[in-house]
Amino acid sequence: MATLQERFEAAAEEVKTLTKRPTDVELLELYALFKQATVGDNDTSKPGMFDLKGKKKWEFWTNLKGTSKEDCQEKYIAKMEELVAKYRD
Repeated sequence: MATLQERFEAAAEEVKTLTKRPTDVELLELYALFKQATVGDNDTSKPGMFDLKGKKKWEFWTNLKGTSKEDCQEKYIAKMEELVAKYRD
């Protein structure tokens, strides 16, 4: 049985195999879970008001503050399984 870290890394690679593009919100959720699982709590400064994409990414990541690496890895894997079922032919 693969470790949680191995399953997480496989899911991070699997995102590249989706044949259809997930919604912006789904991509933001994946981004935030990945960042929290790999970097930890967001301690960067909030992007400026004209960086709309950067601001959304920052907000989604910041909302996960305090969530453990392992919890985020599990949620990332579950989200990827959902997206694979939805977006891969």
